[in-house]
Parts: sequence; C-alpha cells; structure tokens
Amino acid sequence: MVRTVNAAECLDRIAARDPIVQAWEVVDWSARGREGLPVGIKDLIDTADFPTTYGSAHYRGHRPARDAACVAALRKAGAVILGKTVTTEFAVFNPGKTRNPRDPARTPGGSSSGSAAAVADGMVPAALGTQTAASIIRPAAYCGCIGWKPTFGTFAMEGIHPISPSLDTLGFFVQSLDLVAPLYRMLAGVELPEARATRFAFCKTEAWGGAESSTQRAFQNYYGRYVEVQLAPGLVDAQIAIMGAEGAVALRNAPEPSAKLRAFLDAGRAVMPDQLRQARERAEQGRREIERVFEKFDAVITPATTGEAPVGLDSTGDPLFSRIWTLLGNPCVSLPLLKGAAGLPLGVQVIGPRGRDEVLLAAARSLMS
Repeated sequence: MVRTVNAAECLDRIAARDPIVQAWEVVDWSARGREGLPVGIKDLIDTADFPTTYGSAHYRGHRPARDAACVAALRKAGAVILGKTVTTEFAVFNPGKTRNPRDPARTPGGSSSGSAAAVADGMVPAALGTQTAASIIRPAAYCGCIGWKPTFGTFAMEGIHPISPSLDTLGFFVQSLDLVAPLYRMLAGVELPEARATRFAFCKTEAWGGAESSTQRAFQNYYGRYVEVQLAPGLVDAQIAIMGAEGAVALRNAPEPSAKLRAFLDAGRAVMPDQLRQARERAEQGRREIERVFEKFDAVITPATTGEAPVGLDSTGDPLFSRIWTLLGNPCVSLPLLKGAAGLPLGVQVIGPRGRDEVLLAAARSLMS
C-alpha cells in the first residue's frame, strides 16, 4: 500500500520553493485537501484539464482533447495529478526554465528537468518523465533523486509526443524505491514479483573516456571490486543515428524550432539509409551481448553521467552514459549514492535484464541499504 499524502503538504512546498527552482509549468492549487499519491506530469504528456505545451512557446495554452493513457491510468488508480512539470523543447536539447534545486546556477539536466527537480526538492513524491537518450537518468543524477526507466515498452506511450518511437520510454522519478512497485501497478496493472539480486558487475562501456576524472575515481573506488564486463563499441553512435533519423521524421513539422532543435533535425536528416540500417543491426547485436551478460549477473553498475551537474543553464549536460542502455531497452535506475568533487550528487546507474524489472528493483534496494 502507498501512504496517502495530503496534497496540501506538496502545495506548500511548491509555493515556498518553486519561485527559485521553477520546476512547474502549471500547478493545480485546487488540489489542496485531496489525498492519494501526488504526481507531477511532464509537459510532453497530454492532459485534458491542464495545458500541454511540449516545451514549445507555439503550444502555449494548448489543451489536448483527452488524457494520455498513463495519466488516465493514474487518475483511475486514485493518484492526485498535481500539475505539469517543465520539459525541454519537444524533449530534445533546448533547456527550459528549471534550475537545479541543489544549486540554482547549475543545470537540472533534461529533458525531464521539471519532474526531476520537483521530486528532488521534495515538492512531490513522484513525477512522470520520458527518456529517449538520457532524459530520466541524467536529470535524476544531477538533481539527486531516484530516476527509473523501465524495460522499453512497459508503459503505454499513447498521448505522449513522440521523438524516436523505437527508443521513447515512459518512466518516473520517486523519492523512495517503495514507490516503484505501486507505480507499476497504477500505470500498467502489473505486479512486480519479489526477486533477489546478488551478482553485480561493473561496466565502464565505450563512454568511460568521457567521464570526468573525479567520476572515474569514485566509481573505481566504490565499484571496482566487482567483475568488469565489456560490450563491443559502436552502441553510442547507433543510438545517435536512430534517435536522429526518427526524430527528424517525428518532429518534421515542429513549429518555430530553436537553433538547437534545428541542428538536431538537420543532423537527423543527414543519416543515410545504410547508416540507419547498420545502427539497427548494431543495436540487435548489443541486445544479444547484454543478454549473455545477464546469464551470469543480476545487475550492471555504471556511471549515470559524466560528472556532477555542470554550471550554467544553456545546456542540459551530456547524455553519453545513458545512450547505450536506452538503445538496448534494458530497465535502468539512477541512484543518488555518490557525491562529486563539489559535493553535489553523482548518480550511480544500475541496469537490469530486459523484461525482469523486479530484479533491477531488488538490486537497487540492495545498493541503497
């Protein structure tokens, strides 16, 4: 059972802190007094009773005809929809207004910036996010909360603006791992069975060279004792090619795109058919490789980001360390277990076997205990 929360507690926190953090696009102040699980909804996700802007000024005031499937499921399960959280423009790279709650001079990450910041700052116990490259794991790591991306295809994507349909994944941010199983029940009617996870591996991946030296040292110190596993290179480039090519199609009619969005679309249109075919083949090879890893191990540990949240608000940071796992479709979680050189959160990314999200949950609990 999920402990019900009086929405007034959340609204009081939002009133006190959101002028600084700016995590919300719209808040349902009339929810005061309602009980249930308060949830924030990323503004990429359709809501019938709140405007949905997709992070674009062109859609300011846009009101969808119906709720997205995930929002409808939450309402049916008794959740309190507290409002819409900030997203980057069409969930790509152009930042929104949100600040990092740990240090307002630093990025909160993206694209699910508002959801991560709101949960990390204690404004709401849970919030929905989406990930196509690193849009759950990275902001969770930067802001210092738990970010959960399930196995690809676990939750319905109906009513969520697409970017790359073969990568887009609905997930969430939570203050406690105790909320993971209830959210699976609410969103998909799925009961996560009990599981154990005792066999951990450490995977630097081809992205390791992009990590800051302090990040490398921290992970070596804490997790270097685990057996190290490797994946063949080429997965990062494959994810970039697929996301770009599919994004150029999904967002081809995006109105008034920013310079960053135009650059993304131009790069996607430049992906040649042979390059896209090879990227898809590399992805399938990678899925077979990681399945062999999970024949011996329950979970894989790797950095969530290259380092702490960067100073500045013009960028959402580097998605490098999540691209591979989004491509492969494995469930993954960012846990706020380490601190970087500046004393800010440094997320630990844990990956589980596809279709066995309960094993990942057991692994996360083991590491958090």
